[in-house]
Amino acid sequence: MIDYLGAFADIPASERVLAENMRALLDERLRPRLGDLYEAGEFPLDLVPELAALGLFGAHVPGMATASALAWGLALREVERCDSGLRSFVSVQACLTMTAIAQWGSNEQKARWLPSLLRGQVIGSFSLTEPDHGSDPSALATVAERTGDGWILRGHKRWASNSPIAGLVVIWAQTEPGAGSRGIRGFLVPLPWPGVEVRPLHRKLSLRMSPSGEIFLRDVRLPPDAILPEARGLGAALACLNEARYSIAWGVVGVAEECLDLALARVKSRQQFGRELGRFQLVQERLAAMLDDVTRAQLVARRLADLKDAGMLRHQQVSFAKRHNVAGAQRVAATARALFGAEGILVDNVVMRHMANLESVATYEGTDEIHTLVLGADLTGFDAFR
Repeated sequence: MIDYLGAFADIPASERVLAENMRALLDERLRPRLGDLYEAGEFPLDLVPELAALGLFGAHVPGMATASALAWGLALREVERCDSGLRSFVSVQACLTMTAIAQWGSNEQKARWLPSLLRGQVIGSFSLTEPDHGSDPSALATVAERTGDGWILRGHKRWASNSPIAGLVVIWAQTEPGAGSRGIRGFLVPLPWPGVEVRPLHRKLSLRMSPSGEIFLRDVRLPPDAILPEARGLGAALACLNEARYSIAWGVVGVAEECLDLALARVKSRQQFGRELGRFQLVQERLAAMLDDVTRAQLVARRLADLKDAGMLRHQQVSFAKRHNVAGAQRVAATARALFGAEGILVDNVVMRHMANLESVATYEGTDEIHTLVLGADLTGFDAFR
């Protein structure tokens, strides 16, 4: 892979161990069957214990972290270099489900769930989005009603990653009608559970390896201790999403790097009009533009990790990185697809799979437009969301 300005050149070997172990595992156990899994829309469940054994899920979870933000980012870069669907699985398991419990859960909830999530014995899901409430989660319609012996949940969630294979889902619901974002609380719901129906979402053209679902909550009765006691208001859910956005900003660097590497190999070997494609000026112009995007993404990711490890990272900076790096990766993947010509649409040639996956990555955890408004508000002090 190309690291043109040496963004990662000075990283010590100790910080690279998790990423190197991840790459070795995925090259051996996943890459040979990636195309088949993508076409079939199947997730490699058999890989989960091996990812857990390398310490991936708890590597950067609050209170149990074994890796720096930099080491965690490098590992995510290797995961998404393979497939964005796999990185999505890791983000939901670690950044959303485990972080929600570690950050906002009771000691009893942590003791019950975190060890099994860490080992991959339980798969977690995180459900905030609804059919009519995506970019504006403060208006969510799912409600949690307090009863004498606990809670009753009613609602309909959609685009809950991992939910079809999950043993636990974090459901976000309104507990105080009229309170807006202040009344939103998180609940731990084991799966299966009476009144909860999970329907897989099929016929996707993007993130086909990532199990997505919708969740129907029909008078779901939960005990009093199902609520995350410290998760008060929408800000708790958004804090988890910020961790996932960090994982995306790093993960898509791997996608962009792989697409550039594949495109370079292609234009150096493919001949048209009696010479290699790489000898044509228009092709070199495209390669230079790809290099721009890859290099900027590498530098942004590295700086993001340094800020996070120093305890100085602001959520607006994560929004900047997610928006910037995903858009750059999309351009790189699309250009790589074009340089492959007709061959670029084949699953085995990888680039179209990355290109399709990035359409989802650009949408979830905040669209480009939402992050644009976050940055605009940070620059001007004026909130333009409404």
